[in-house]
Amino acid sequence: MPVVGSMPVVMLLVVLLVVVVVVSVLMSVIVLMYVPMSVSTPVFVSMFVSVVGGGSICAKSAKEIVPTLFSLVDASCVCKDTQGIQYTRGHLLILDQLALPHETLYERILTVQDGHSAIKTMKTRGAPAIAIVAALSLAVHVTSKHTQAEFETTQQATEFLLTSLEYLKTSRPTAVNLFDAADKLSLLINTTATTATAPEQVVEAYVTAAEKMLVDDVQDNKNIGQYGAAYILEHCRQKDALSVLTHCNTGSLATAGWGTALGIVRHLHQNSHLQHAYCTETRPYNQGSRLTAYELVYENIPATLICDSMASALLQQNPTVQAIIVGADRVAANGDTANKIGTYQLAITAKHHGILFIVAAPTTSIDLNTKSGKDIEIEQRPSEELVTTSGLVVGGDATATIRTAAQNIGVWNPSFDVTPSHLISAIVTERGVVVKEEGQTEFNMRQYQ
Repeated sequence: MPVVGSMPVVMLLVVLLVVVVVVSVLMSVIVLMYVPMSVSTPVFVSMFVSVVGGGSICAKSAKEIVPTLFSLVDASCVCKDTQGIQYTRGHLLILDQLALPHETLYERILTVQDGHSAIKTMKTRGAPAIAIVAALSLAVHVTSKHTQAEFETTQQATEFLLTSLEYLKTSRPTAVNLFDAADKLSLLINTTATTATAPEQVVEAYVTAAEKMLVDDVQDNKNIGQYGAAYILEHCRQKDALSVLTHCNTGSLATAGWGTALGIVRHLHQNSHLQHAYCTETRPYNQGSRLTAYELVYENIPATLICDSMASALLQQNPTVQAIIVGADRVAANGDTANKIGTYQLAITAKHHGILFIVAAPTTSIDLNTKSGKDIEIEQRPSEELVTTSGLVVGGDATATIRTAAQNIGVWNPSFDVTPSHLISAIVTERGVVVKEEGQTEFNMRQYQ
């Protein structure tokens, strides 16, 4: 028998296996102690498969899961179970929102191609989150290439960054945050490159700026929540019986954390001003029933799900609903707002019933180069999203996709619609609340840019 020193090879392998198992158990205990169960389960499985079998569910190896674990534990987001982005330098995980609410799965992003695909397929969605994931996917990719000494000159690093940003912009056409971030980062890259003497200077400047976007977004969302809640309380009919309706998903899953429109709902709830929240199903992709309901249940906010066509009946029969709060993918210079399909009809019914219609959006969603809503490009989504639906099989643990419409029926499936400014009560940003001047039907968005 071959011998290593005085210890047979077989005995050495047995010892190593025992060490690996002990380490796996210890790591799982840490996860279960500090991370909520719905997150810790896939993380533990990932670590065990990675360490024992060399496979991957949420990460490639035990070494790679460690920074992710500490990102989960130390995350600044109020609700770790609904944090869509997990990042430490060189490592990016995104929560696969197509699997929610039945599974909590994190997918590792290694390249700009991974980031582009996650955005295009809507594993990541929500205007702020789209921009951040795009920027961070490039940060991870460029860090990896720089670590492997693939950039010999400053020009090579610069060209890679600029080309990658242009590519990422093709993932989703309507959300202006992506274009705003790409343009600002491109300017930073070009400015840095004029004085840089080595590739690492350009790379470091880019990565630092992308990381700052992640941090800034959480604080911006909390400011939106505070300003929006104050505006609603000041203008609603009855403060002590306040319910609201929201559409699509605008919470932690759609941002770096906390949320925009759902951030306002959170602020009202945390300060004991919210009686009840209603959320629409948000067909055809069900972001309301899959994602918003998931966040509301997780945080124990009193909430009820309705299908999209029930909104007018709800307002007619329930006078406590005094505001509809939505997000935005692009706000034109006059206040016209592109948001998830179905927003326009909610604005119409809010106007008819005399209640507030609030748009919550960071200033990065404001596009001063677009004069009005008629100039906003509306993304058309695949027909399969409308004629099929996915979910958990009743009475089992398996998920399935089924067809709900007749074969060969034509499909029109715009992802967004545009709400005219005259139907909007106020637009809440991280810098304050934008309202129309007396007698005007349009907003002057330039004052908050």
